[in-house]
Amino acid sequence: MITVGIDTSNYTTSIAYYDGKTGQNCSRLLPVKQGELGLRQSDAVFAHIKSLPELAGRLFSHIQQENIRAVGVSTRPRAVEGSYMPCFMVGFSHATLLADALNVPLVEVSHQQGHVAASLWSADRMDLMDTPHLAWHLSGGTTELLLVEPEGKNVKCTRIGGTSDISAGQLIDRTGVMLDLPFPAGKHLDELSKSATMTDVFKVKCPAMEFSLSGVQNKVQQFHDTHQKPEETAAYALRCVSEAVYLATKNALKAYPGLPVVFSGGVASNSMLRARMADLNPIFAQPQYSTDSAMGVAVLANRIVEG
Repeated sequence: MITVGIDTSNYTTSIAYYDGKTGQNCSRLLPVKQGELGLRQSDAVFAHIKSLPELAGRLFSHIQQENIRAVGVSTRPRAVEGSYMPCFMVGFSHATLLADALNVPLVEVSHQQGHVAASLWSADRMDLMDTPHLAWHLSGGTTELLLVEPEGKNVKCTRIGGTSDISAGQLIDRTGVMLDLPFPAGKHLDELSKSATMTDVFKVKCPAMEFSLSGVQNKVQQFHDTHQKPEETAAYALRCVSEAVYLATKNALKAYPGLPVVFSGGVASNSMLRARMADLNPIFAQPQYSTDSAMGVAVLANRIVEG
């Protein structure tokens, strides 16, 4: 059974198919001008409207449309009261038209639930869809530590920790602007940091599972003003983020002993973060499925419709 997934987030236009075992994702980053930190929602909506038909055409050239049994779509950032972003309405409108045209069910999920499913699928740990586990959602707009529990064939995500202010992705992107890097800056900072030699880090206070990153932004600016070495500034920012996430994860494992920890979201593809977490036995998605993608949405649609 083939299911199609559509995700129109604030960073990426994405459409995917899943046949119960394998799949393919076609995506495109939203265009952001150099030096800017994202798009206004109206511009994001317009970018999705332009990109989605082309990406769909590329995807559908690989599958027989008569074999599609359901269409999944992310309709909001999180599955909580009041969670809303206009850009997700582009995906919803296209998914509704496609489902009606094919006379198949439309499955609505959240962007966050899609991230969890994509991570588990790409890490070959779909067994965790049916058992409680911990999950980080580390992205441009979100840094949340979640308790994930089965909810039928979908998952329920309860926030138990994360940042109290700006997200890890926001800190990384603001550092990227400081260094005149393209947006989103994650992969550029990651590559730049590999040539750094210094080991300085500002250790964020994390008495439980919550921490603040707004002060780290000032520390990164001060570090850059002092050293004026882009590769060292990139590494410093990433070390600060990695250390905060590491401390919160250690505390979470004390509060929830025995539960595995899964990492999703664009920031989770960072090599320094992955290395820092190594002794905690983390489960990471393949890097291409850590970033925003419709694959998890297609996986959830398949599970929900198949029952």
